[in-house]
Amino acid sequence: MSIPTDRQYTAEHEWVQLDAGTATVGVTAYATDALGDVVYLDLPAVGSEVVAGQPCGEIESTKSVSELYSPVTGTISRINDAAVEAPEVVNADPYGEGWLFAVTVEAEGPLLDAEAYTALTDQG
Repeated sequence: MSIPTDRQYTAEHEWVQLDAGTATVGVTAYATDALGDVVYLDLPAVGSEVVAGQPCGEIESTKSVSELYSPVTGTISRINDAAVEAPEVVNADPYGEGWLFAVTVEAEGPLLDAEAYTALTDQG
């Protein structure tokens, strides 16, 4: 499984792509493999505040319900309505169309580069 090097990761298996003060957030392919088929997303509301390392939503699969953690502190600027309506896109394209939400960043939490995340998940 290839881990994109153009973003950073959390130990909770979220990815974050930072661009001019905005962070786009999703879950990794490692997470979707562990979860199984994603069937429901409970994402934070636009305008709500999130705190790095704190739960901010849920992802439900045929196997379990897991909390989503924000990799950054800031304000939710948009959510991926297409993924909410068709959660299977998270499994099909976790690093692209399956992104979850975007945050106007005030501060970053502890983040890993692709190499460190690969080591964490023993995918090397």
